Amino acid sequence: MLPRIAITAGEPAGIGPELGAALAATDLAADLIAIGNTDLIARAAQQRGIALQIESFDGKPRGVRAAGQLRCIDIALAAAVNDGRLDVRNAQHVIAMLTRAADGCLHREFDALVTAPVQKSIIADAGIAFTGHTEFFAQRSGSDVVMLLTTPGGGRLDGDLRVALATTHLPLSAVPGAITRSGLVRTLQILCDDLIGRFGIAAPRVAVLGLNPHAGEHGHLGHEEIDTIIPAIEQLRAAGFDIAGPLPADTAFLPSHLVRFDAILAMYHDQGLPVLKHAGFGHGVNVTLGLPFIRTSVDHGTALDLAGTGKADVSSMIAAARLALDLASRTRDKST
Repeated sequence: MLPRIAITAGEPAGIGPELGAALAATDLAADLIAIGNTDLIARAAQQRGIALQIESFDGKPRGVRAAGQLRCIDIALAAAVNDGRLDVRNAQHVIAMLTRAADGCLHREFDALVTAPVQKSIIADAGIAFTGHTEFFAQRSGSDVVMLLTTPGGGRLDGDLRVALATTHLPLSAVPGAITRSGLVRTLQILCDDLIGRFGIAAPRVAVLGLNPHAGEHGHLGHEEIDTIIPAIEQLRAAGFDIAGPLPADTAFLPSHLVRFDAILAMYHDQGLPVLKHAGFGHGVNVTLGLPFIRTSVDHGTALDLAGTGKADVSSMIAAARLALDLASRTRDKST
């Protein structure tokens, strides 16, 4: 049977419904199950000129899918959607969508999950504690997770650039206090375990960036490297992992350095991701490591200005789905 890939439609006023429709128009060899408002997805397909064949998801396996076929799990809207205009009343619709997707993955109803972008601000405006997909799925599954983004090439001479984050959506002022030895050890363990188990890299080589300029300059520009980062690296090395660092962030992404590593661990969001997005924005994929299921996503936001135009770039969504399919297929192969 085809691997079953769930797709969440994201913020209803954004480009997410269009991304889901455009993905269904490809010949991806997967049983695609969209989770969102069915009418909204159908409207987005019409705006893009896609002849989409939508049917309700009945839970039965499929052995074949033609381009343009899509099964849907309908999630009701609280208010009518105007393209590009956020409505706080539909925040709960987004949460219901993500909850259904996560629970389906946890119950092995789906082999993987691909998420279209959501608008965190409108969910927060609705009074719902929400900092992002990564944190939501971590809480729902009771997992320690790591955010990893990957893009083809990106300066590496022999493969994809992969950047993981020690901290995610935090104010910069909160980052130093959030970096602990135990947290870094846990993050590096999850990163290495999933590079081995999910990506099939038998002996991953990981570079860890310093927090401070010049990786602290031997304590002259900060002590976090000496007090926290180096002890964490040494603990992982003692356990047999190939970990380098801490490296200065301003030179770690040179191609001559990147070729030596399978992944880079950055200390905070805007230390590592600008480099990755410069290298391949629109083709990058966000992967949540540490979950008991496979989850990938796009490398961009809701693009409210493009909603309803039928002109959204679907490249990152397709890349996310292809990676999800690849990871799911590898997992299925190991279990047979």
